[in-house]
Amino acid sequence: MLGAELHADDYLLRLERELRNCDREALARWADLIYAAWQNEKFVFIVGNGGSGCNASHFCEDLGKSTLHEYDLQDESKKRLKVLSLTDNVGWISALGNDVGYDQVFVQQLMNFGSAGDLLIAISGSGNSPNILNTVDWANRHGLMTYGLTGYDGGKLRGMQQDGLHVNLNDMGMVESIHLCLFHWVLNDVFARINQVGRHQASV
Repeated sequence: MLGAELHADDYLLRLERELRNCDREALARWADLIYAAWQNEKFVFIVGNGGSGCNASHFCEDLGKSTLHEYDLQDESKKRLKVLSLTDNVGWISALGNDVGYDQVFVQQLMNFGSAGDLLIAISGSGNSPNILNTVDWANRHGLMTYGLTGYDGGKLRGMQQDGLHVNLNDMGMVESIHLCLFHWVLNDVFARINQVGRHQASV
């Protein structure tokens, strides 16, 4: 754990350096894929374990609510992003873990909901979580787009995903923090495109 080795100033400098090293093109493609899902009325599914599972829930909440202006939330005609975190149904997850196996807790849900053309965002710091890999494998075989968020060396996920963003760092806490930090730019970019604001403002 870097925080156990570094004083606060050095930790923050390291975090700044790692953020600067992130692949801007991969970051832009992440936003492009979510915007394309909105355009084409496809689902965005998100999976992760532990801290990455919390990030999945966070991503889902923000994408579901904060891609709209507050004043549009009451507008039933407003086109919305279809987004679902497969980390959030505790009853379903515990039933699948108990009755089938923990490596099935996400893929079995995706089998109910997923269709060709949908987007799966798979978050795994190690890139080796069996329940993530099973979900990505099924998605790849059934016509979904798979985008991975990884750390460390990327693990098996980095070789299975169709696209993704890799944080080349052996510290889970900082990897998870970077994933979340970068996501907020993605969210803002998608919001700007959907609502035609900022640099995406439509010309008059």
